[in-house]
Amino acid sequence: MQADLERMLFDEPAIHRRLDEIAAQISKDYRDRELTVIAVLNGSLIFIADLLRRIPLPLKLDCLSVASYHGKAKTSQEVIFKQIGLPDVADRNILLLDDILDSGHTLAAIREKLKAANPRSIRICVLLSKKKERSRQVDADYVGFEVEDEFVVGYGLDFMEQYRNLPYIGVLRRELIAQLT
Repeated sequence: MQADLERMLFDEPAIHRRLDEIAAQISKDYRDRELTVIAVLNGSLIFIADLLRRIPLPLKLDCLSVASYHGKAKTSQEVIFKQIGLPDVADRNILLLDDILDSGHTLAAIREKLKAANPRSIRICVLLSKKKERSRQVDADYVGFEVEDEFVVGYGLDFMEQYRNLPYIGVLRRELIAQLT
């Protein structure tokens, strides 16, 4: 699978160091408040597990399953919620975790749905944020790494449901992506 990458961006030790820093900031920010984490599956699964083990606070965890890429290399701009109901977020401090902030469509749609349920607060934490103009205005409160507008895989991020299990993050070769565009 490494042969499918143009280059590696972040190795596992670098990712873990950054998670330590993010976890320390989240722990400080929520030290006197109850925290409810809403994780966006499937891409954030590894990120969630590694980050939450570093946060020494009592917290509740729930997950959302949404789709916006539908087997393509670019978002369809249609966000489909795969579960019937949303987690109970009324009057809770919500930390929304996702793997990557790209176009902004997915996180904006989730944030809007959650806001309608009257949480006390919503903050967003992403492992990666692409340096690009977004279709929808979304800012993350906690960002692991900023990356160029390239197709990245590994550490939970996928291409056609592959590469999630790589312990690092790399840029997928362009010719592999071209097959779907």
